Amino acid sequence: MDSDRCIMVVGGHAADAEIMGGAAVLKHVRAGWRAVLVHATLGEKGHPKLSAEEYAAIKEKEARRAAEILGAECLMLPYRDGELPVSEDAQWDIADAIRQYRPTVILTHWKGSFHRDHANTHTNVLASLFFAGLRAFQRQHPAHHPSAVYFAENWEDMEGFRPELYLDVSDVFDRYLEAIHAYSLFRGEVVSFRYEQWYEGASRMRGAEAGFDRAVALMRPESYYGVRKPVELLGE
Repeated sequence: MDSDRCIMVVGGHAADAEIMGGAAVLKHVRAGWRAVLVHATLGEKGHPKLSAEEYAAIKEKEARRAAEILGAECLMLPYRDGELPVSEDAQWDIADAIRQYRPTVILTHWKGSFHRDHANTHTNVLASLFFAGLRAFQRQHPAHHPSAVYFAENWEDMEGFRPELYLDVSDVFDRYLEAIHAYSLFRGEVVSFRYEQWYEGASRMRGAEAGFDRAVALMRPESYYGVRKPVELLGE
């Protein structure tokens, strides 16, 4: 395990990081990277029958199991589903995680989302880079700034999403499916939306665009825009 390189995925709810970034995590863990999944909320209000408290307990167990399958660490932030603020407190929570885990690259939501928590996660992650990277701020862990930030493809965040980087995930996709199946949400037990079908189809489509069997597409912040290209690993 190469302790100097780490991939971090920050999702609005437990399950977001895995569904949009799990395959990329597996690709990098296989190459020797560390990995950490950061969940801004548990997404505990999404069950049609269970109370938020009941579903939160289930989601936390599912998140830890999914992280175990992916070979990643798991961090839960203290915010409630549907109530994630854009605030300095949230930004410092993410900044402190960046300082602690020292990610080489970060994956998170694109801002073009119909889900408030996703859009707010996007804003908080980008703002957190200032707090994480400035040495003048004295915190528990030293300052750190990732080499790059990427926006992962998520079916709820597709307004204005433009694929730019294509990561070949053909060799890890079966394991990715195993990881997302740790969630009852992705097993079809919570909602009727066919998550697995959408992401399996997207992986085929992006693979066709890049010349792979399966791929995940990523978008860069505006200052990093460039030509579309396939990549072996991120941050290199």
